[in-house]
Amino acid sequence: MTDQAIPEGKPTSASRTTLSHIMTGNDTNLLGTVHGGVIMKLVDDAAGAVAGRHSGGPAVTASMDEMVFLEPVRVGDLVHVKAQVNWTGRSSMEVGVRVLAERWNESTPATQVGSAYLVFAAVDADGRPRPVPPVIPETERDRRRYQEAQIRRTHRLARRRAIKELRERRAAEGIDD
Repeated sequence: MTDQAIPEGKPTSASRTTLSHIMTGNDTNLLGTVHGGVIMKLVDDAAGAVAGRHSGGPAVTASMDEMVFLEPVRVGDLVHVKAQVNWTGRSSMEVGVRVLAERWNESTPATQVGSAYLVFAAVDADGRPRPVPPVIPETERDRRRYQEAQIRRTHRLARRRAIKELRERRAAEGIDD
């Protein structure tokens, strides 16, 4: 990372966003419900917008954790993808996403149909990591999300380290995968 100063912190609400989309027949899978990949793209789009807003420039998807589908989404559903920055590191950010769906022609409340956590890295024009502003949690819910994001980060790093160590041990034993 370059020797850039860390930008001043930004509140959670500064980059929070909602992306809404009506699901059509083009979005379906072989079972006639909306394809999970369509939902995942909407999730990545909303999270990317939030990461770019928070970091003040380009940010790329580094990982997607815990994509959970709770209910099927149907043709004619109005899907709302709500995203916010939960946690920030030096050049990375965790973005939490909630996916809600409601019938386009009914006045019933939207139901949560999915959720995900994505990690984005802020990059400069040359694709190198650049500093991001710290996120400032504003509510008790924001503070809880910040703490939970720290736990997920610890788990991601521990998992990565354990896999690397296993591969190194297997290589040292002459096991060629």
